[in-house]
Amino acid sequence: MKMRLAMLACLALLLAPLAATGDDDDHGRKKERHRERNRYSEHQVPPVSNPLYREQCGACHFAFQPALLPAASWQKIVAGLDDHFGEQPDLSPGERAEILAYLEANAADRQGNKISRKIMKSLGGQAPLRVSRTPYMLHKHEDDDIPAGAFQRKAVGSRANCLACHPTAEQGVYDEHLVRIPR
Repeated sequence: MKMRLAMLACLALLLAPLAATGDDDDHGRKKERHRERNRYSEHQVPPVSNPLYREQCGACHFAFQPALLPAASWQKIVAGLDDHFGEQPDLSPGERAEILAYLEANAADRQGNKISRKIMKSLGGQAPLRVSRTPYMLHKHEDDDIPAGAFQRKAVGSRANCLACHPTAEQGVYDEHLVRIPR
């Protein structure tokens, strides 16, 4: 009996470092998941990473990051491409499917960044067709610091021209401290 207890004690001592490593690995994985969820600051969304989307949609307007609208919005937008705000993009069915898959996979309701969460919270189940018309974006652009008529200025044109005031918009950075409103 004493021999068994001694063997068990030795075995426990030998296995203790392995158990601690397992805990460290688990803790490391948890920290990595936390870092990934919080990789983007409260002023940042993942930048556009699909070349087809960037090329096709960015040819006519700013290629909005998918994280700025929910998947339901992107589905409605792609389904309505035969009359896309007065335009008719020339996309094959395969290209449409690739773009939609990218938009859905990276949509606001599939992201963990702060902007996407705030957009989703503001929507109340709606699926708007324009990023600039989400309640969150409307609220962010009601600021007293934005001069009257700023969106009508020739250099800005509309609320949809993010790059006019957000020079880091293509990188997904919408930090208000970096805003430069053209005259």
